[in-house]
Amino acid sequence: MSRNYDVIIAGCGAAGLYAAINLPANLKILILCKRELSLCNSSLAQGGIAGVYNSPNDNIQYHQNDTLIAGGFKNNVDAVHTLVSEAAKDIENIIKLGVDFDKNDDGSYHRTLEGGHSHHRIFHHADSTGAEIASKLLAHVQTLPNVEIMENTIMCGVKQTKTGYSAFLRLPDNSYQTCNCHFMIMATGGIGRVYEFTTNSAIATGDGITFAYEMGAKIKNLSYVQFHPTAFNNRATRECFLISEAVRGEGAYLLNCKKERFMQNYDERLELAPRDVVSHAIVLESRKQNSTDFFLDISYKDSEFLKKRFPMIYKNLMEQGYDLTKEPVPIYPCQHYLMGGIDVDKNSETTLRNLFACGECSHTGVHGSNRLASNSLLEALVFSRHAANCIASRVDSAPAEFEEAQFDPHINSNRIPKGYRTETRRIMQRSHFVIPDKKEAAEGFKRVEEMRNDLLNGGYLVDADYVLAKSIVTVAYIILGEVMQ
Repeated sequence: MSRNYDVIIAGCGAAGLYAAINLPANLKILILCKRELSLCNSSLAQGGIAGVYNSPNDNIQYHQNDTLIAGGFKNNVDAVHTLVSEAAKDIENIIKLGVDFDKNDDGSYHRTLEGGHSHHRIFHHADSTGAEIASKLLAHVQTLPNVEIMENTIMCGVKQTKTGYSAFLRLPDNSYQTCNCHFMIMATGGIGRVYEFTTNSAIATGDGITFAYEMGAKIKNLSYVQFHPTAFNNRATRECFLISEAVRGEGAYLLNCKKERFMQNYDERLELAPRDVVSHAIVLESRKQNSTDFFLDISYKDSEFLKKRFPMIYKNLMEQGYDLTKEPVPIYPCQHYLMGGIDVDKNSETTLRNLFACGECSHTGVHGSNRLASNSLLEALVFSRHAANCIASRVDSAPAEFEEAQFDPHINSNRIPKGYRTETRRIMQRSHFVIPDKKEAAEGFKRVEEMRNDLLNGGYLVDADYVLAKSIVTVAYIILGEVMQ
């Protein structure tokens, strides 16, 4: 591999891949993938991608209004307008790249409904839309001769230089190498692994947010964490299987421990209220009934329709011993998505010049305090394209040389103490789950601060364990610090 690139992209989900596709073909690009290429939050997205595209009964104003309502009107209105008005462009682009959305018998695209949406505008590939989009974007990127992809490569550190940025990498053979670039894009995904239970994949440890924070980039609204109301509840695994909001969109009911519907007591939109409203309702009902037993029931619908509409969900639930077509399935809220992140402008540029952030690790402001269903994949596409376009406009003014920063991996040092990640997850689960507990947050913050100071100053070996623990602890430190303000 080379040491110098025009652009380094950290992350190989939808945002990182689409940025690479939209960058000029004459640029030398390196994409860093922390684990295997298929492991990213984008691939886990079930519901679909929202957008007004060839929709006679819908318009961008409806989509904008739904997004603002779901986000509690804490959204950046200009960013929301960009998102909804450019949706058609990027949906059309990925269709041209081979993304296969489900169609009706007449050949038109089938669009489903999800909580918070006033119109059927969710394009989907059965119930595995994210995997379809990510796989087609990756297949295209792998044909680009100017793009190099490195799997199983941990980014251990990033420093700003006079000519751009240096990334310190731990390679698959456990050796280290520094790579340099004029432009860097953080597309490292979410923070789910900061919690005991999450729908996120193993890569979601907030690395990009941590590196940006350490370099002095502005981080905004990191405490805006979304908890999905209908994660499968088997009470055993940290990574909870998501039961898509689209199931409620097709008519599923939420039931309490008595197998009774209860949403009518909390919101007139019932099961189709936005995610934060539904999660709050479940927690309040849980306290009222003194039980965490909740269920999702769509068994009254035609079984063949359900198997065809939700094949992945059906299969996964059957493996867990539940038949979606015949019985209610156990659910409970768990961490799902981050609305805050590395603060960026309309070009996805951070407060540090030529450092960009796209996808879930970024804070564009489009989601406000609660993301509207199926706006995440759309945000990843629209704003990563903006980042690529901004970089393209600056290429001619980039320096010819590359400065390389120095890093110390502390090769002969001790490994970090065990338990930091586990302890942090417990603190976050207690203090910042659905309805935050400020007392727990204050106590948790003190302990997280102690762990972070130890990791920063302990001189530990810089390996994967160290990087992941430092990221998880740092993200918790920022979130709890916001909660206490």
